[in-house]
Amino acid sequence: MSGTQENRPTGALPGAVTRAQLKQVADNGIWGVGAGVNREAADLGEALVATLQGTATRSLLTPELQELTDRVLRSATVGFPWIEAADKVRLAAHTIKLKTTEPRPLVIVPAGWTPVGWPLFEYAYLCLALRGYHVLAYTPRGIGLTLPVAGGGFVDGPFTSGGTIDVGGPKDWADGTSVIDYAVRHFAPSRIGFLGESYGSGIAQLVAAHDDRVDAVVALSTWGNLATSLYHNDTRHMKAVEVLLSLTGGPVERKFDEETQRKLADFAANRNIEQVVAWGTERAPEAYVEATNHRGVPTFFSNTWHEGLFPVNQVLTTFNQLTVPKRLNLWIGDHAVPEGPGLTGPLDGPAGPNLAMAEAYAWLDHHLLGAANDVPTWPEVSSQVMFTYKTQPDPGSGNDSVVTPAVREPRRTWEEVTTSTERWYLADTATGGDQDGLLGSRPASGWSREFAAGGLTDATAMDGIVQTGKAEWNGNPKSYATRAFDRKQLAVWATGPLSADADADPKAARRIRGLPHVRLTVRSSAASTTLVAYLFDVAADSTARIITHEPYTLSDLVSDQDVTITWDLQAAAYDVPAGHRLALVVNSRDQLYSHASVEGSTTTIGSPPGDESYLHLPLG
Repeated sequence: MSGTQENRPTGALPGAVTRAQLKQVADNGIWGVGAGVNREAADLGEALVATLQGTATRSLLTPELQELTDRVLRSATVGFPWIEAADKVRLAAHTIKLKTTEPRPLVIVPAGWTPVGWPLFEYAYLCLALRGYHVLAYTPRGIGLTLPVAGGGFVDGPFTSGGTIDVGGPKDWADGTSVIDYAVRHFAPSRIGFLGESYGSGIAQLVAAHDDRVDAVVALSTWGNLATSLYHNDTRHMKAVEVLLSLTGGPVERKFDEETQRKLADFAANRNIEQVVAWGTERAPEAYVEATNHRGVPTFFSNTWHEGLFPVNQVLTTFNQLTVPKRLNLWIGDHAVPEGPGLTGPLDGPAGPNLAMAEAYAWLDHHLLGAANDVPTWPEVSSQVMFTYKTQPDPGSGNDSVVTPAVREPRRTWEEVTTSTERWYLADTATGGDQDGLLGSRPASGWSREFAAGGLTDATAMDGIVQTGKAEWNGNPKSYATRAFDRKQLAVWATGPLSADADADPKAARRIRGLPHVRLTVRSSAASTTLVAYLFDVAADSTARIITHEPYTLSDLVSDQDVTITWDLQAAAYDVPAGHRLALVVNSRDQLYSHASVEGSTTTIGSPPGDESYLHLPLG
C-alpha cells in the first residue's frame, strides 16, 4: 500500500497472519514499496485489532500472537471509543485498561502520519499493557484513510479521525489535552507518558510542553523544528513534503483546511516563505523548549543519520537546548527504519532484539513505573557508527544481512561526541594525473573550478527517501561509482589514501564524529544557484559510500562576483577505513530539494587569498 489501503474494502478483515509475514515486518517495519506504508505491517495490526474486538470469525493469528492477545485480554479490558475534542471533532481511539484497583501509569500514543491510523502499532500497545501500563492510542485529527465514493463525496475509514490535519498545530495540542481529560476520567492514572513515532512524536513533545500532566515523553524519528526540517539554507525539502502528502490517506482538499492548503501551495511555489516558516515554527517543539525545561519532563529522542524527512541537525538543536533528563539515540538508516519493526511486530526478529524499542520502553519504565533499571546511568547520547556492522550474503534475497550489529558509542553529552577537529583545504589538481581537485593540509588560493549548473547527477544523497536508508539498516548501503560522476556538472576534491593511527582502536584512518562544515567561495553566471555538498568515503577501486551532505541556495547574485559561504553538513558518525580517501563533491541539484540553479549557467568554485575554501571535519 502507499497512501491508501488497496484491494480491501473499508472495514473488511485482513487475512491470517503468517510467519513469512512476520519476517517481512521484522525486515521492513512500517515501510512498503517506495515510501508507502507496509501492507503486511498494516494487516498485522488490523488482525490484532480484529481479534481484540472479537470481530474475527476465524483465527487470524499465529500461536504466539494469539497467546499475546489472550494474556492481555485476561489482564485488561479493551475499548474503541471516540473522544470528543474541544471543538466537537471526534478522534478515533483505542484503550487497554488493566484490571486492577491499584493506580497504574498510562501511556498515550498519538498515531503517526499514516492512512492506517492507530491500528498500525497495535503490537506495541499490547507490549505496553503487559509491562504494566494502561494504554490509550488515538488517531490525530484528519489523519487516516479517506476514500471517494461514487456520485461525489468521501467516506472515512473506521480508524480515521474527524476534522482536518493541523500539522502539529494548536488544535493538536488542544486535542492532546482533551485526550488526557478523557484518560483521567477513564483510567485515573498514577502518571502519564506520551510515546510517539514521527508525527506522533512531535505531537507528544508539543502536548507535554502545553499540559503539565505529562510526566515523560518518548519521541521516535522525531522533529525538533518543523520549519527547519523542511526549509533550511534557503532550500525547500520538496521530496519530503511530497512523501508526507502521499501518506495522508486522502486528497489535499479533503485533508487540510483552506489556510493549510494555502501554506502548502506557497511552499510549493516558493512564495510567502517567511509566513510558511512562521507557520512551521509555531509547530516546532523547539519553540516551547523553555516550558519543557521548566517542568523537567524527561524526554527520549531517536533519529537517524541519513534521515530523509526530519534531518538530524534540527533534532540536535532542540536536544541541546533541553536541560531535562534526556536521551538521544542516533541510528543507521532513515525515517522510522530502526524502531518500525519493533513497533509493528515482535521485538525479537530475525536480526535480533529491537534495541530502538527496548530502550524506549526502558525509559518509560523508569520514569513512569519507577523501575530500578539502568536508565539513570545512561549517557545522554548513543551514536551508532555507520556501517560498522558485519554482514554475510543472504541467499534468499541476494543482498547482505547483518550478523553482528554496528558499534554504538555512548557519550555523556553531545558536546563530547567531537573531541578534535581537522581542516582540509581545497586545492587545484591533485598529483598523479588525477584531474580532480585536492583536499590538502595547507591553505591553497588562486585557483578556480567550474561546472555547468542545473542538471541532476549521479552524486545524490539517496535514491529514495526511506528505501535507501532501509537498505543501509539491513546491511546494504548504497555504493557510488565515483569514476562515473560527470565532472562537467560537478566538482570533486579528494584526499590521498589515508593512514590509520597505530594507536587507534578500531584502526580507522578517520573517526568522523559530529557536524562537518564547508566554506566555499562561489560565483555564478546567473543571478541564483544552488550548491549541494556531499562527503564520500572512497575505496581503492573508486567506489564510495556517502557519509553526509547538505544543500545551500544563493539568490540575488551579481554575475561573476564572488560570494563566500559557510554551512554545516548533517551530523555523522563514520569510520573511514585505512587506505580509503575522503572526497568532497559539489553539484547544483539533488532530487530531494528545490534548486535555484539556472540550466545552462556556470557555477565556479574558487579560493581567494585570505578566504581559502575548506572542509572542516569533526573527529572523535
